[in-house]
Order: sequence, then C-alpha cells, then structure tokens
Amino acid sequence: MKNKNLTEFVETSLLIAIIFLLTFVPNIGYIPTPLINITIIHIPVIIGSVILGPKKGAILGLAFGVSSFIKNTFFPSSAMALFFSPLSHISVGYYLGALYSLVICFVPRILVGVLPYYGYVFLKKKLPDTISLFVSGILGSMTNTILVMGLIGVLFNSEYAKMLGEKAVNGVFYLIGVTIATNGVAEAVAAAIFTAAIAKALFKVKKSL
Repeated sequence: MKNKNLTEFVETSLLIAIIFLLTFVPNIGYIPTPLINITIIHIPVIIGSVILGPKKGAILGLAFGVSSFIKNTFFPSSAMALFFSPLSHISVGYYLGALYSLVICFVPRILVGVLPYYGYVFLKKKLPDTISLFVSGILGSMTNTILVMGLIGVLFNSEYAKMLGEKAVNGVFYLIGVTIATNGVAEAVAAAIFTAAIAKALFKVKKSL
C-alpha cells in the first residue's frame, strides 16, 4: 500500500510538472495549425483522471486552474486573460467580477479532472478499452471548452460583447458556439488521441509492475 501511494504521488507530481511546463514554456502547450491553435494543456489532467482516479484528477485540475490563474494574471497574452484574472477586476473595484473569474478559472478545470474517470468507468463496461479512453478524452476536453466559454458568455456577456465588437449581447453565444465547433472540436480530437494512446500504455506499465 505504501509503495502504491508513493507511486501515485510521484505520478501526480510529474503530471503537475507537465501542466506547468505546457503552460509557461512558449509554443509547447499549443499546437499551431493553419486555422487555429489547439490547446493541449488539459490533456495531462484527463490522463491523470483516468489513470489515478477522480481525487487525484481533481488535484490535477486544481493545478491546471492555478497555472491558468498565474499565467493570465502575471503573463497575459491576450484580451481573454481578463476573464481568468480576479486581480484585474479587484483593481477596478469589480469584486463580483473577481469571483466570476475564480469560478471560470477553477471550476471547469477541476471537473476536467473528475468527469473523464467516471466516463471511462461507465464506457469500459460496454465498449473496447481504446474506444472508452478515446471518448473519455473527448469528454474531458469538451468539459473544459464548453464550461469555460459558456461561463464567460453568461457571467461576462457584456464585457465579451464589447471585446468582440458585438452590439447585441445575444451574438456572443453564436460566436461562442463557433469557437466550440472549431477550436473545441479540434482540441477534443487531440485530447482523445493522446488519452487513448498514453493512458493505454500507462495501464500496461502499471499492470506489469
């Protein structure tokens, strides 16, 4: 039992290190394509969820949220950083906005570390292991994309509309839908492929130990 706990601690620590590496080293956490940049930072969280379970997965999701908070607060690279940085709102006295940013920064990312595990446990009873892992990767990725973009649309509708140059706030949800259908789908496919390949290999290694 002690060896198992130590192994899981080391695995969790390594995945947290990978999350921060992907977040802060330029051009590693994103895959450039002719149309969009595909984010892969959430993939270690999904893999950890499936391999280590929902508790460790939630810790990895929390680490993802912390890395996002630090990056968007102290090293912002786009206007979207506003929605992930509570300090940006506190500095102008918008304390409710600071709370909204915390929700967006942490809640979806923690759930990314929880839902794939339950999805995998449910699916593997009915489907081949590779397909179960593939679908679990999609579930984790879309959890992140849909919740983050959806919460931005609900909690920062007016601010996002101004940022996009939209006169009608209802138009924000159309643009969010487009983002989910492009970036979101591409990221989900990448997450599915990596999760199926890496998690399956790790399962084999764990069985052989």
